[in-house]
Amino acid sequence: MADGNVVTAPGVPAAVAPPRTGTLQKIARRKSTLAFVMTLPLLVVIGGLVAYPFFYALYLSMLNKRMTRFIGLENYTFLLSRETFQGVIWQSVLFAVGAVIAKALIGFILAHVLHALPAKGQRKWRGMLLVPWVIPPAISTLAWWWLFDPSYSALNWVITAIGVPPVAWLGEPSWARFSVILVNVWYGAPFFMIMYLAALKSVPDQLYEAAAIDGATGWQKLIHVTVPMMKNIIAITVLFSLIVTFANFDIVRILTNGGPQDKTHIFGTYAFQVGIQSGDLPLGSAVSLFMFPILAIFAVFVLRGVTRRSREMAG
Repeated sequence: MADGNVVTAPGVPAAVAPPRTGTLQKIARRKSTLAFVMTLPLLVVIGGLVAYPFFYALYLSMLNKRMTRFIGLENYTFLLSRETFQGVIWQSVLFAVGAVIAKALIGFILAHVLHALPAKGQRKWRGMLLVPWVIPPAISTLAWWWLFDPSYSALNWVITAIGVPPVAWLGEPSWARFSVILVNVWYGAPFFMIMYLAALKSVPDQLYEAAAIDGATGWQKLIHVTVPMMKNIIAITVLFSLIVTFANFDIVRILTNGGPQDKTHIFGTYAFQVGIQSGDLPLGSAVSLFMFPILAIFAVFVLRGVTRRSREMAG
């Protein structure tokens, strides 16, 4: 029996043709499209708070001081010719790299110590060690400023009690650099600790048991089992901390304000001094953008290594 285009045999029910799916329904069923729609509000926020300020700062950095004329890269060449800014670059690298290395080492040691504790004691110590990271940096930095105060320094009171001469913590360039790095390490080391502790808990116990059967010592287990299994977490944590440390502002601003003699200025504080306090927004924008290529190059190498190791583990 024929009915239009549908042909059926006697006694066999006609096949029901599937309903046509509209274009919008097809698009909605695609997982990639749905994911994009769900993340669109976040992309708008990132575009408004990150992408737009970045490109606007890039535009500002190529204007003259009165922002009436396009001058290209003159602000950048002017900064590179100044001895003060050359010192800012060196101090920023010293501050960021020195603080990140110290935080990574301290966090690694603390994570292993906590990992070896019983679960009950581990929760207690983990909570106490996270306190510096939980306190707002401005408040904790004010407390450290009081500890370093030249007239009422608690640290100088302790060391003079044991016969050591008082130290000009914030009045001498080398000690001032040490002081701002110390405060940053005190604030940031708990972040490394909690990240490394989570990575340690994800290492299978079977690997340590196999290493013990092969006669590996504790140091060999650390080098050949723990560190290789934690490489990706270590790399990502270091990258994140380096970005945050390079962009740090409040610690140096509160403790030294770039002094003495501009010897503790980093990109953030020097950009504020030049752009806001001195009223040269284009030059301040140029200062703040100098850290971008440094961090971009480092991020490319770190993320490329993470991707390569992830593929090796998956394969």
